[in-house]
Amino acid sequence: MSQIKNSSLGMPRHKPVYDLEERTFIFAKDVRLFVKTLKYSIANEEDSRQVIKSSGSVGANYREANEALSKKDFVMRIKICKKESHIEKTK
Repeated sequence: MSQIKNSSLGMPRHKPVYDLEERTFIFAKDVRLFVKTLKYSIANEEDSRQVIKSSGSVGANYREANEALSKKDFVMRIKICKKESHIEKTK
């Protein structure tokens, strides 16, 4: 974790490091590596395309959120990231 010195007290203060740009890139890369391990079938091919697009979209939308012009825009783009990363559980 990075440290920031509190100028009024001279004591170090810890600031959390989220590194989400790097983590979303690694996520997209890991998804692609996983897809390569799947057995070929028409269904797997179609599903693989969609999951690859979604995994890349998470990082792209996160970077867009960081460039948001307003708090409202930022929140909307973060919600899109969450939506793209959500995986439905089948019953």
